[in-house]
Amino acid sequence: MIPDLGEEEAQAAADAIRSGWVAQGPRVARFETEFAAAVGGGHGVAVSSCTTGLHLALVLLGLGPGDEVIVPSLSFIATANAVRYVGATPVFADVELATGNLTVETIDAVRTGRTRAVIAVHQGGVPFDTVALRKAADDWGVALVEDAACAAGSMAYGRPAGAEAGIAAWSFHPRKLITTGEGGMVTVASADDATRLKRLREHGMNVSAADRHASKQPVIEAYLETAFNYRMTDIQAAVGLVQLGKLSALVKQRRQLAARYQSLLADINGLIAIRDPAYGQTNYQSFWVLLDGFPVGRDEVLAELARKGVSARRGIMAAHLEPAYADVTPGPLPVTERITRESLILPLHHKLTEADQDHITGVLRELATR
Repeated sequence: MIPDLGEEEAQAAADAIRSGWVAQGPRVARFETEFAAAVGGGHGVAVSSCTTGLHLALVLLGLGPGDEVIVPSLSFIATANAVRYVGATPVFADVELATGNLTVETIDAVRTGRTRAVIAVHQGGVPFDTVALRKAADDWGVALVEDAACAAGSMAYGRPAGAEAGIAAWSFHPRKLITTGEGGMVTVASADDATRLKRLREHGMNVSAADRHASKQPVIEAYLETAFNYRMTDIQAAVGLVQLGKLSALVKQRRQLAARYQSLLADINGLIAIRDPAYGQTNYQSFWVLLDGFPVGRDEVLAELARKGVSARRGIMAAHLEPAYADVTPGPLPVTERITRESLILPLHHKLTEADQDHITGVLRELATR
């Protein structure tokens, strides 16, 4: 992934620096409003990363020791780690093969009387079935947190993937479609929740630093609860505002490149390329292929691509297979383990050319004949 950063972002960052306001300030507030409007998320709260956003979401929900939170193992490890940050127990659920996402059935298979929440991931930008999972969570009486780290620009049922989510966390890491270097956002439906999240990200202060400094009268702030320093800077937000303006064009380009990949790969036996689910459209933040009877193993495919100058990488990790979770004994996760073992992610970015795609798929075509 190569971030689409240029002179406009550099100018916006420089303007923020020249303004003298480089910490959390007016640009952050504007970015929160505009991002939330773009994803239909209600109220935006900018934070330092999607990981800190997930942490704050679980703090907001009041989760702690004794509570179980169902998560996919097939996700970057931050999804599960956020559960441990609040002292709750992550419970790993399997995913479906076609999308890499949790389903009502895979969640229900591991749900217990101690389940308080589910963190469902829009994996690699592929939206999960928002209608089905939100209804199930309501029926079960558990909270649904949407890990939308990769989902800016994806659609589900004709709406942005995180639209109308009770709470969703987003990432602006450089591997995502739009970036602020590091950074994240939490979107929530409730204005009261947004107010508390803003307090939680800023040491529990009852008035933000920006509002305090803008006041013409001395303000004696109070610290209402033990909280965190998870703020975004105005320099980051300035870049984010420019990036947000590019989102639609970036999604359109990536979907065109993904469609071309799918066409080029269609007649290569043993490969299954990721596609849109029936209910939505992916932004193709990641374009992965699953080996399905391919004559060469995944690691050998990656090695051969590297020898031919192609920077592909392994598929999505499985957290339960990492040393950090060696103390966890999950139930069977056959689909998760297959995807993490037999998939790889192909290059897809704004500088990718048709010639690049021809070369990449040509290497795969050669390997398919071995």
